[in-house]
Amino acid sequence: MVLLNRIYTKTGDKGTTGLGNGRRVPKHSLRIEALGAVDEANAAVGVARLHAKGAADAMLARIQNDLFDLGAGVCVPEDPAKDRVRLKAAESQVTRLEREIDAMTAKQKPLTSFVLPGGTALAAHLHVARAAVRRAERRLTALAEQETVDGEALRYINRLSDLLFVAARAANRGKDVLWQPGATR
Repeated sequence: MVLLNRIYTKTGDKGTTGLGNGRRVPKHSLRIEALGAVDEANAAVGVARLHAKGAADAMLARIQNDLFDLGAGVCVPEDPAKDRVRLKAAESQVTRLEREIDAMTAKQKPLTSFVLPGGTALAAHLHVARAAVRRAERRLTALAEQETVDGEALRYINRLSDLLFVAARAANRGKDVLWQPGATR
């Protein structure tokens, strides 16, 4: 478990930060950018939870915990030479998201247009969280072009944006805010 008895350490005062393996990297490195984007997405999910109740709140709480697991895996670069179990996104978490997406989608009408972010407060915040998750996905895929990134992390973050979209539709209870192409010309 983590023990945080001191919040400021002064070790980052010169623009570097420590990874989970102890290596120091610039705060603007792709890995730190990806971690920051995952953190931002988690914060956006937390704001959405302010408007969620019951099962929706429980689902979002699980997602916040999953995002910490995913971040833990990203903050320790993979090293095949060190054969140790590490915390990271798991296939079971991706599978759970898929089940939740399927369950929510089964209760929704097919879309006839693109959905505009909005509707209920919960739906609007879920759309903001979805956009933040998409940014995290872009950062993770950019990192994956240069360094090894766990495939489950990439699958999880991709499914999560889908889940947040479907959850936003569920929060609007069938009253999606639809794009009307050219309607405002």
